[in-house]
Amino acid sequence: MSEGAPAWAYERAAVSPHDPRWTVRAQAETAELTTLPAPWLTAEIEHVGSTAVPGLAAKPIIDLMAAVTDLDAVVEQASDQLAASGWSYVPPALDQRPWRRFFVKPDATGLRRVAHLHLIQSGHQRWADQIRFRDALRVSPDLARQYENLKRDLADHRGHDREAYTEGKAAFVASVLNP
Repeated sequence: MSEGAPAWAYERAAVSPHDPRWTVRAQAETAELTTLPAPWLTAEIEHVGSTAVPGLAAKPIIDLMAAVTDLDAVVEQASDQLAASGWSYVPPALDQRPWRRFFVKPDATGLRRVAHLHLIQSGHQRWADQIRFRDALRVSPDLARQYENLKRDLADHRGHDREAYTEGKAAFVASVLNP
């Protein structure tokens, strides 16, 4: 573990059975978040990722996505408020995804992630792709099962490396978005 890196940064990717409380947690986080980056929001905050798909097993981390007018302005002007609400900023140099600004909310122990906040530049293709992928899984139980099986396999074999786990899903996601 790198000196100064939080424990949650090295949390193993583990897939859990679907929990209907994920939707309730997402609603609570969204209600709180709506007031923090409000001056920059261009759309409602969306619950995305596997926890947003009823019945789908997932890492028990709520993924929220917010379209904003200016990524860096939100970071510069709302980071203190987000930090006071438990959110940790992951700088772009560490996140390695220049199209977003990323925050992680760890649990009270600091060992596990409970939520992610993906700030996306308004109009960026990633916004539409995230929603299209989530919605495709919601309407196709067969597709959702295929994705769940892939995620379980990746967690078993690559769970110790979150980047490898995420990369292992890329071809599947691309096949859904570009059939």
